[in-house]
Amino acid sequence: MAGQEEAEASLREIVDYLKNPDKYTKIGAKCPKGALLVGPPGTGKTLLAKAVAGESHVPFFSIAGSEFVEMFVGRGAARVRELFDEAKKQAPCIIFIDEIDTIGRSRSTGMSTNDEREQTLNQLLTEMDGFDGNLGIIVLAATNRPEVLDPALLRPGRFDRQIRVELPSLQDRVAILKVHAKNYVVADDIDYELIARSTAGASGAHLANIMNEAALRAVRLGKNIVTQEDIQESIEVVIAGEQKKQDILTPEEKQIVSYHEIGHALVASLQKHSMPVQKITIIPRTSGALGYTMQVPEEEKNLLSREDMLTYITTLCGGRAAEEVFFNTMTNGASNDIEKATSVAKSMVTQYGMTDRFGMVKLQDSGSRYMGDEGSMSVSQQTMKEVEDIVVEIIAHCHNKATTLLRQHQDATHELANYLLKHETITGEEFMEILTPYLDKAVEE
Repeated sequence: MAGQEEAEASLREIVDYLKNPDKYTKIGAKCPKGALLVGPPGTGKTLLAKAVAGESHVPFFSIAGSEFVEMFVGRGAARVRELFDEAKKQAPCIIFIDEIDTIGRSRSTGMSTNDEREQTLNQLLTEMDGFDGNLGIIVLAATNRPEVLDPALLRPGRFDRQIRVELPSLQDRVAILKVHAKNYVVADDIDYELIARSTAGASGAHLANIMNEAALRAVRLGKNIVTQEDIQESIEVVIAGEQKKQDILTPEEKQIVSYHEIGHALVASLQKHSMPVQKITIIPRTSGALGYTMQVPEEEKNLLSREDMLTYITTLCGGRAAEEVFFNTMTNGASNDIEKATSVAKSMVTQYGMTDRFGMVKLQDSGSRYMGDEGSMSVSQQTMKEVEDIVVEIIAHCHNKATTLLRQHQDATHELANYLLKHETITGEEFMEILTPYLDKAVEE
């Protein structure tokens, strides 16, 4: 395992207890009865549980939460009893319940009193209370929906520890990529840090998939080794889909897409808080993207300021602004930009308290932290209208800024768009080589 040092440290103590229980019982310490692994999908919760069993060299009982729930009344509760009876015979051992939210959902959500899930949960609560902590039975469970779990299940004495298995940081991603790279024949000059910076927000499962896609691409191209180019292309395949083979754009459409993408890249480069441009392409992808601009952060940030968010929205507005400035039109190619810009602006108002009008007031309920649910707004119609007005103002301000920047740098935009139109894909270095003389000239003037 790589990239989950904090989770590993918490679980290593459990492994040590199973191996050397006397060391702990001498001073009266009891092993935690249960540990709940909580985190987004694909971060390695199940892998960690298996690793604990492998390191401890004890029997490992693995079962999914859905296996307890059947149409026959009482079968779920009976299966819980059977599982714990078998575990007591094999102690010390580990019981692992994957996706425990299937049976561990809170009982205050309007369930009927004879519901099969509730009976199963009650039996699980009873069993976890009914065995001695020093028997050596450890219950591990995994979920990516901790907010729906019953409080009685989470209390100390049942699940003594909640172990967070979060998305990997930059250095964690480097370590995970190196672990997966051992399974493939890779070139010696792979820049793992660049790949890690290009995959911000990716889970361990995503990174494993990217390495496998790179290996498959190398085989398709008749190579016997995975190169940096293969991995970079596989990142784009995972993000935006495969390149479309047939040319589906007319020359006029291709020109508009070229200016649209340069609009994003140029607006990004002209702002202080923006991420550097890594690559620009107008090759259509199977995800529906007609082109895209890839930005890669120089360093990973955990805190985003109001200026960072406004910069991001302004960059998103650059594509539509380029269409308006250079073609005096609007296309549906900006639909994804509009969706992202609106989401960020709304979060600034409802979640982060970044407006003078509302200040530090929570206007949106918290949704599922790990499953992408942003939650709902429970406010009056008047407040909802004010929120919408502020969101429109933020995006209009950013759109005007993007338009002004492009009007001030029309010559650079023309040259960059024509270069992109000719080559279809350009790197961040090529982009800056063309842009820098224009910036130097503007400074002199």
